[in-house]
Amino acid sequence: MKPDPVDYVVETLCLKGCQALRADIDLIERGRVLPELQALDVQQQKQVLGEIKSIMAIYKDSCSLDQ
Repeated sequence: MKPDPVDYVVETLCLKGCQALRADIDLIERGRVLPELQALDVQQQKQVLGEIKSIMAIYKDSCSLDQ
């Protein structure tokens, strides 16, 4: 069974670590298409952004870009 592409990208981005993930969220929100997102359509890219934002919401400010 082939993994869901959205889940795969979310997992790949999360492996980069907390600060890198926050930086990626910032870049995506500014309109940049990260290499990990290039194979996804626009709707899937939005889904990835929503999922990683939800994941990072758990951490609140304990892992900010300023650290």
